[in-house]
Amino acid sequence: MSTDSAHLTGRRVRSAYRRRAVSVVSTLIVAVCGPLAATSAAQARPQAPRGTDAQAQSAAAEAAAPAGQTGHSVVTWGASADRQGAGPVDRSYRMIVRTSVGGMDMRIRLSNAFGDHPVTFASAYAGLQKQGAELVHGTNRQLTFGGAASVTVPAGETVLSDSLPGKLAARSDLVISLYVTGAQGPTTGHGMAMQTSYAAAGNHAAEEGAANWTDPMGSWYWLDAVSVQTPTAVSSVVTLGDSITDGWASTTDQNRRWPDYLSRRLQAASGVTVKGVANEGISGNKVLADGAGQAALNRLQRDVLSQPGVSTVFLFEGINDIKAHTGVAVDDMIAGYQQIIDRAHAAGKCVVGATVMPFKGWYEYDAAAEAVRQGVNDWIRNSGELDAVTDFDKITRNPYDQQLILPFFDGGDHLHPNDKGMQAMADAVDLSALQCDR
Repeated sequence: MSTDSAHLTGRRVRSAYRRRAVSVVSTLIVAVCGPLAATSAAQARPQAPRGTDAQAQSAAAEAAAPAGQTGHSVVTWGASADRQGAGPVDRSYRMIVRTSVGGMDMRIRLSNAFGDHPVTFASAYAGLQKQGAELVHGTNRQLTFGGAASVTVPAGETVLSDSLPGKLAARSDLVISLYVTGAQGPTTGHGMAMQTSYAAAGNHAAEEGAANWTDPMGSWYWLDAVSVQTPTAVSSVVTLGDSITDGWASTTDQNRRWPDYLSRRLQAASGVTVKGVANEGISGNKVLADGAGQAALNRLQRDVLSQPGVSTVFLFEGINDIKAHTGVAVDDMIAGYQQIIDRAHAAGKCVVGATVMPFKGWYEYDAAAEAVRQGVNDWIRNSGELDAVTDFDKITRNPYDQQLILPFFDGGDHLHPNDKGMQAMADAVDLSALQCDR
């Protein structure tokens, strides 16, 4: 499917996109062939008292970059935080995530954004997946926070780990294991991971075997971002969206969400310096109203703009506002999109937008909602407010009834694309448009 036919350039796109030399990127990707390689001399860390305040430890982590280190921090994986149910007080969580860009000195970000009590992470480890809950032998290494093995994060706050010396390869199956104590009330996590992770009673975070990890789970808890150090030319794109971006109807455990396919393309591409992808989709999410997660407008800072090394926001959201029949009009949607664009531009980010896909056959479809979708798409295509546009509507619709998703791409409910549809969406993105001059 032709990328040129699927991509429409907004009037604000610069006439020439920057083409940085790719040699530093190629060097990085080759260099990270030993994922999570230990740097034993750098592993010795002073131990701070247990339960050190999260803010102090996060500040210490920010200041703890190795002397003489060049480059910058770039997000390699992300998942939008949301309010989840109550968590057990003495439990370990083993979460499997797929990185995008490779780099050095990995860090994780733990979030208690939706908790109403402090939560203590008594230990945290990072390793590589062998299969299921089992890790590759010798890869499970302890993470610290301001030099301490544990950290207590107050309600509403986040904490950044110290950097873990060594290399992490692009597209690694990274395993973060947390032993959590003192959890009360609602937890913070990402409900629909489309990835099997594992839980265990008691403290098993340091173990590499799978014997005690007998409780599979389909969510990620507390972990909301992973970052690495890369050359300064390298950056990431954040995909801001709903269940289609979150991966609903794609194959679980296969990393076939459209941002995953986009990540594969970016890693293979030459002449493109955007290499990282952070998926910040939430199933059921809206642009304007809280509900399934905070509205895109309300979570933009935490989920997108606060991530390190981001050069581009990919905005693909709106169907849940439109089909909900709450009286949202085209002008309301435009106003919401404009706020996101303006805030991202003020932060120095490019904004690529995508048209809203067809949904005829979905139980909430009607002519009034379809009229709003068409009006929104007309603005996305023609307003010039976006730095570039990818026409997801055009490539996924049925040519014989343009209000229907193409049957070959239909995940079965006439709204969510299957694996083939996800790949077609990613293939439609003009990679050069992700690195506009701003």
